Amino acid sequence: MANGQWYPPEWPDRIRALTDGRLTPVVPRSAATVMLLKDTADGPVVHMLRRRASMAFAGGAYAYPGGGVDPRDDDLRLGWAGPTRAEWAERLGVDERRAQAIVCAAVRETYEEAGVLLAGPDPESVVGDTTGEDWETDRAAVLARETSFAEFLERRGLVLRSDLLAAWARWITPEFESRRYDTWFFVAALPAGQRTRNASTEADRTVWIRPEEAAAGYDKGDLLMMPPTIATLRGLTAYDSAARALAAAPGQDLTPVLAQGRLEGTSIVLSWPGHEEFTLHVPSAGAPAPAAADADAVAECPAAADATDAVAGRPAADPAAENLAAADPAADNPAAGGPA
Repeated sequence: MANGQWYPPEWPDRIRALTDGRLTPVVPRSAATVMLLKDTADGPVVHMLRRRASMAFAGGAYAYPGGGVDPRDDDLRLGWAGPTRAEWAERLGVDERRAQAIVCAAVRETYEEAGVLLAGPDPESVVGDTTGEDWETDRAAVLARETSFAEFLERRGLVLRSDLLAAWARWITPEFESRRYDTWFFVAALPAGQRTRNASTEADRTVWIRPEEAAAGYDKGDLLMMPPTIATLRGLTAYDSAARALAAAPGQDLTPVLAQGRLEGTSIVLSWPGHEEFTLHVPSAGAPAPAAADADAVAECPAAADATDAVAGRPAADPAAENLAAADPAADNPAAGGPA
């Protein structure tokens, strides 16, 4: 493997099962993930997290804060500012209620996993520092689903600032995966006065890193990611500020990218339409996965599974990546509990 691309080892068997009709695709669940940016003297940097190496899936992978839509994210009592639900529905290609849920999930997950809140007391302002104990109590309650995001904002007298983020891309987990997500990628700028922190229970490190540096780490095989992550990172390298990236977002193509797998001789070919660099030829080895196991995997899929499963890879522990993150003066230090 010359670069940092990785695929789950069970994919060849699952592709074979899908091809011969023993596997029925699971309906993907709506999800959202946010590329949070801030400007530095060297250009914009993006906030990324590394999933814990001990995790059963995607351990050690770099991804963005994100997760699946919560059933209550479409609560119409949600305080709202910025583009209307109808405008978001047109941009995302869904109905208004689903559009709200997707945008709400993006804002909620950013708060849950990074401690950053894209909300304010009115349509023209945004909250400042959210690292106090009272904010942490609220964040933990939202994360534990003890309170909905709409209820949290209402109690705080806040409205969701949908104008602070913009849709960037849409990727759908391959049909041969047991857990599938229809994931919208958003871009947003870190609000003034707020700080990120490693608030995710699934990450052992967070880092602010220039998109060019992260892409170079992937190309060298030091940082492992799956195609959606590195593809969106490469897209950010064209912009010299967070504001310019946000301004470019309306022109980004939201046509869903869906990986395809096919048998070709003794190999399995994995491809992502429009992203030829990710095409893989995988030796077709091993026994086919039994259909019963596939059904069990679908039935046991956790309802609150994180969408980073859909956008991350699964590398081994990576000393080079740790050194890169430690060398970045803007990086979070989870071990010391310090925010960026």
